[in-house]
Amino acid sequence: MKNCYINGIGCISAQDSSDNTVFLKSFEELTSHITFAHKPNYKAYIKPTMIRRMSSGVKMGVVASSIALKEANIDLPEAIITGSGMGCLNDSDKFLKNIINNDEQYLTPTSFIQSTHNTVGAQIALGLNCKSYNVTYTHGATSFESSLIDAQLMIGEGVSNILVGGIDEVNMYAENLHKLIGYIKEEETLNSNLLDSNSKGTLISEGAQFFVLANQKKNQSYAKLIDVTTYNQLAINEIENKLIQFLQKNNFDVSDIDIVILGNNGDVTYDSIYTALQDSIFKNTQQLYYKHLSGEYNTVSSFGMWTACQILKKQEIPTILKLNQLKNYSIKNILLYNQYRGENHSFTLLNSC
Repeated sequence: MKNCYINGIGCISAQDSSDNTVFLKSFEELTSHITFAHKPNYKAYIKPTMIRRMSSGVKMGVVASSIALKEANIDLPEAIITGSGMGCLNDSDKFLKNIINNDEQYLTPTSFIQSTHNTVGAQIALGLNCKSYNVTYTHGATSFESSLIDAQLMIGEGVSNILVGGIDEVNMYAENLHKLIGYIKEEETLNSNLLDSNSKGTLISEGAQFFVLANQKKNQSYAKLIDVTTYNQLAINEIENKLIQFLQKNNFDVSDIDIVILGNNGDVTYDSIYTALQDSIFKNTQQLYYKHLSGEYNTVSSFGMWTACQILKKQEIPTILKLNQLKNYSIKNILLYNQYRGENHSFTLLNSC
């Protein structure tokens, strides 16, 4: 596999994360079980006449991608690859409601056109006048990782730079259904105490994170993407072996990992998967987590990767991320592991550059 560098990043999330020069200096409490993203100044990136026609997912994606491209000094990427677990579901809702309210007559097609999963990637391409490869992956909680894998393959085939991102927006109808089936916590839970809640479900939010992947290292490069792999189904006793195999394939040992970033989300049923690793192969490794800051959504692992990129470049770790008190004075290798409700496992390995 050819070298693959991350030369620009952009992040819109439940935290005030749009300014990459400030890395989680402040911490915002998620005051609801369902939290919307912190809104940047959209008018600085999108024409006011266009903003009102865009869903929240499109606006977040356009801004996050603009920030990443500007950092990488790229005007026109050679490909755009996005991941979205739910797509632009709010526009789907609007269209279905219009069908009912208008008795299936005199319908405008706008909401239908903008309701698909690939709307964000398409809107970014239209804004950039980019007519190159444009694909969206909708693989649930591994949608973003699937995008990364595709991008790595394209870099290996000689593509110079690729815009890759993960986007998901809050849809209240879907989230109310998730609450009914126990995917969202019922009791009031502060995100700062998320892992102490000892109950089922988690906190839900939304976000968009974009990265410019390239085959050349630059002065502003954040990290080197070594490898990504995913598994739909794994037995709990298989995870450790698969993780070790993943590291060995890339000529790494567990002892080479300076930081492991885990996807703990406060769901007592499934956080035990992470706890088992924390108490075994990673007991001597510095451990971090991030979903108490971002909330849970299908492509939230992209927020984890944004966090890892910031750590590798700045060589600093905000206290709010720490799961244990081990320290590293030189951070070179970071491993990210995520799963959602016992399925869709992913391993991502990053290296400083």
